[in-house]
Amino acid sequence: MEFYAKDNIQMMKRFPDFAPDIYQSYIAFSKAVLSDGHLSKKEKEIIAVAVSHATECPYCIDFHTRKAKKAGASLEELFEAVMVTAAIEAGGAYAHRTQMHRAYDGKFAESLYSRNDLENLNALTDLSSEIQQTARSFFGKAMGAGKLDAKLKQIIAVAIAHTSECPYCIASHTEDAKNEGCSKEELAEAVIVAALLRSGGAVTHGVNMVQSFERAEEE
Repeated sequence: MEFYAKDNIQMMKRFPDFAPDIYQSYIAFSKAVLSDGHLSKKEKEIIAVAVSHATECPYCIDFHTRKAKKAGASLEELFEAVMVTAAIEAGGAYAHRTQMHRAYDGKFAESLYSRNDLENLNALTDLSSEIQQTARSFFGKAMGAGKLDAKLKQIIAVAIAHTSECPYCIASHTEDAKNEGCSKEELAEAVIVAALLRSGGAVTHGVNMVQSFERAEEE
C-alpha cells in the first residue's frame, strides 16, 4: 500500500458523507481565502506553495503548484518562494539559539522571548565566521528581489513565520514587510492563507486516515 498514491486524493469525494456541515463550511472558508482580495489569486497561490513546503504536505504541494501555474506563476517564481520558506525555516532555528544559550547558562527570565534577543543574536560567537557569513548571505539573497519582488517575499516570509510559529521571524519580517510598503490587510490575507494551508494539510491527510481505518477492518 502506498501512503501517497496519486489516487488517494479521490477519497476526498467521500468526505461530505462523514460530516457534511463541517466539510462544506471548510470548503467555503477555502474558497473565500483564495479568492482575489488585497492579494491576487496568483499571489495567494504562490504563498500557498511556499507554506505547503513548510507544512511538508505533498498533497498541498501538488494541488497548489498546479493552481499557481494556472494562475500565471512561473516555475522560477515558485522556486524563489520555496527558497524564502527555506530561509525562514533556517532563520527561525538560527534565531532560537538565544533560547538555547539562556537555558544552557541558567539565565532564566519571566518571559522566554525578549525583543532584545534579536539584537543579542549578532553578538553570539558560538558559530564559525564562515557559517555566520554564509548563513547571512543566504538569508539576504533569499529575501532579495528576483523573479518575485522584495515586497511579496516579505509577505511570504510573514506567512511562513506564522506557520513555523517563530515570534522572532514574525517581528522582524513584519517590520521589513511594512518597510516594503505592505498593508495590514495584505499581511492578514497572507497569514490566513497560512492558516488555510495548515488546516488543509490536516483535511487532505484524512484520506490516509480513511485508508488506514478500512484496512484495519479487513485485518
